[in-house]
Amino acid sequence: MSEVVMVKDNIKNNSCTNTIRFSWDADAVPGQFVMVWVPGMEEIPLSLSSVKSEKTVTFKIIGKDTERLSQLNAGERMHIRGPFGNGYALDPNDNQKKILLVGGGIGIAPLIPIMKCKSVDAVLAAKDKDEVESYVTTAKNFCMKYWVATDDGSLGFKGNAVDLVKKVLKEAKYDEIIACGPEIMLTFLHQYCNKIHMEHQMSLERYMKCGCGACGCCMIDDKRVCKDGPVFSLAQLKELPPEY
Repeated sequence: MSEVVMVKDNIKNNSCTNTIRFSWDADAVPGQFVMVWVPGMEEIPLSLSSVKSEKTVTFKIIGKDTERLSQLNAGERMHIRGPFGNGYALDPNDNQKKILLVGGGIGIAPLIPIMKCKSVDAVLAAKDKDEVESYVTTAKNFCMKYWVATDDGSLGFKGNAVDLVKKVLKEAKYDEIIACGPEIMLTFLHQYCNKIHMEHQMSLERYMKCGCGACGCCMIDDKRVCKDGPVFSLAQLKELPPEY
């Protein structure tokens, strides 16, 4: 059953990404998602980019539904279902574990709550400066160290996230990688982590229609991404098809 929440503000982060802020007292953890609907659009899944009592969803404008969300103004209302899925496994009492966050494009947004609650380093990757710059501001404020990669070299390292991770790991040691981003990034990062025997968790993306495991739209073999994921542990990832 959905709940109605009021939009506090709708911030334009860059040319293609917005963040909607709203108050909602539902318990949530980093990595979980919600189903969002307003009149004039289909219900869509969005990851939470803040999980406290004041929550946010950050989304890329890629079609009519996200375009509709980008038009919401402060004071308007939207319908929320959730939170759904499994989030990242984080031990709040373990401050010794060295974690490297790896985010690609809009996949950086679900990692922001981890930046704000744990001492972590981060690799942020995107196609260009415009797409990644707003996340860099957050990393400056909350991460111990951070590195940036852009496909066109307009900010930071010129190249992709996995190439930058390889470079970072030559200079520093980590106990675990936590990642979210495009499937191709996650595939090659997973393969590299397996090669170097690095523990990792990844948030996978599939088309989700119901959000609660009933419709079967998001199946990967026998796993429902919305219910068994979207965050998968190393043990779970090893059970998925070879592309993971």
